[in-house]
Amino acid sequence: MFWLITIAISFSLCCVLYGSADARVEGPVVEGAVEGAVVGIDLGTTYSCVGIYKNGRVEIIPNDQGNRIMPSYVAFAADSGERYVGEAAKNQAAVAPSQTIFDVKRLIGRRFEDDTVKSDMKLLPFSIVNQQGVPHVEVKVKGTARRFAPEEVSAMVLSKMKDIASTYIGKVVRNAVITVPAYFNDAQRQATKAAGTIAGLNVIRIINEPTAAAIAYGLDKKEEQNVLVYDLGGGTFDVSLLSIDNGVFEVVATSGDTHLGGEDFDQQCIDHFVRVILKKHKKDISKDAAAMQKLKREVEKAKRALSSVTQAQIEIEGLLDGLDFTETLTRAQFEKLNHDLFQKTLEPVQEVLQAADFKKSQVDEIVLVGGSRRIPKIRELLVSFFDGKELHSGINPDEAVAYGAAVQAGILSGEEASKDLLLLDVTPLFFGLDDVHGVYEGERLMAKDNHFLGSFVLSGIPPLPKGVAKVWTYMEIDHNGILHVTAVDKATGSTANVTITNSGQLAEAQVERMIRDAQLFEAEDREHKERATAIGAMTGYLDALRRTSEDLKRQGKLTGDQYEILREAIREGEEWLAENREASVDAIREQQREVEEKVKPIIMAFYSSGSSPDDEFYSDDHDEL
Repeated sequence: MFWLITIAISFSLCCVLYGSADARVEGPVVEGAVEGAVVGIDLGTTYSCVGIYKNGRVEIIPNDQGNRIMPSYVAFAADSGERYVGEAAKNQAAVAPSQTIFDVKRLIGRRFEDDTVKSDMKLLPFSIVNQQGVPHVEVKVKGTARRFAPEEVSAMVLSKMKDIASTYIGKVVRNAVITVPAYFNDAQRQATKAAGTIAGLNVIRIINEPTAAAIAYGLDKKEEQNVLVYDLGGGTFDVSLLSIDNGVFEVVATSGDTHLGGEDFDQQCIDHFVRVILKKHKKDISKDAAAMQKLKREVEKAKRALSSVTQAQIEIEGLLDGLDFTETLTRAQFEKLNHDLFQKTLEPVQEVLQAADFKKSQVDEIVLVGGSRRIPKIRELLVSFFDGKELHSGINPDEAVAYGAAVQAGILSGEEASKDLLLLDVTPLFFGLDDVHGVYEGERLMAKDNHFLGSFVLSGIPPLPKGVAKVWTYMEIDHNGILHVTAVDKATGSTANVTITNSGQLAEAQVERMIRDAQLFEAEDREHKERATAIGAMTGYLDALRRTSEDLKRQGKLTGDQYEILREAIREGEEWLAENREASVDAIREQQREVEEKVKPIIMAFYSSGSSPDDEFYSDDHDEL
């Protein structure tokens, strides 16, 4: 049997995680301030941003181009091996597409066999190869093929962020708080932390992007508010519901999609124009990486323009084989092409409200974050969903996440003005145990349907009747995201523990499958639970009946015939259970009633004698689950 565990987790220095929305902890573990400057970095799919908390306020740091956000692009010159990061890399995407790496956040922490990786491979212009089950990017450096793990590419972007901050501050920055999508699993979080380490950063905290955005919004809010943060970026989408009250930020529930964002909206339009070009000009540009990058660049520009105008012109000279392409994209066309994806963004909103048991009317503020939040249709859908409630857009959607990360960085660096902030966060997936001490991560009811993390054995427990031993299990996630599990037998003091240092084999596709399966098979899970309860009740009844019959026989209170009737009823019941483990709940309950009817005359006769029966046997509750 599988139990979902509400876990008490201490996440040091004003960060606390727990396994379900109604879990509570005693309080955060507070550490001393970190030496040196600490920056907050929003490592985005399409753009990244860095900030620092200084002199009582957050400063978003501009790069050497004067821009406060930087493209998360890395490129290599094939012959010289020169590396470009940021604007310089993005500018050469159309010229050398196979040498320009972007959207690597969609690969980090995943396995090569993931469906999303295979899907992305068809769209990305650079080579993605399998190296020991992990997707690696392959480019030419000084004429030789070289492979980079997603962590390495992300480290190049982080290193640029580090240099930008170091130049601004005047000394080398070593410490950072880095944000991740709320629905990143442990593997993706660990990979992000590894990227920071590769970049020469001491990653002292990984925090969720919508939570960071909520900090940016609610830092000066004193009255209690329930805030829904809708974070739709270039490649990921998160929704979190928080309660903010006088400096305390409590995440009530979170949901999202780690593979949904502006890049997907662009791709729908790109696919449309590929079909248009094929139909009008009889040219298939999908096989030409350079042409596809030119189209991608212009589609992205048009998408941005459509946030403020009703139509945009796409003009590309020399698209392919001398073809000059001109076409109009209207806002109506854009919305039609992305109708399904836009509707999909409402699903996590519904899930969050349902998980928190909140009504729409209980949400006081809706905070929009991420560049894709500018799309008029997205805003229209949200306003309609919340029955006309006004959307809050008073904070810069491109900088809000880095802003919140910088506030958290200020706490860690000992900035006085930020010391009163308390952040209570949640884990995106449940942790739980089966009855043989296996630790799992996932949303499904049965252990076999979830992802196995590790196991441990609790020994030294003396033989006892079923259900008598009392074992307490403690699950804790430390500030580094490492799961610790400890079991204690209360009677003997015997303990066992396991530390889950790396659940990185869990791919994003598996996480998404867990959540999708939990929804699709909710009825099946309910049936599993009811069946397990019925089996447990009948097993407990038969065990109690056996103990009672043995005791009565030993005391000479049963005749030989009575004892044999009881033994036969027990044997038949156990054999039936062994052969019908998948029987319906009604069938199991009916079988237990049949056993009860067979032994009823003996039990009633025993009652009539005035004897006191076994309390456990006659308990109305035989559920040992």
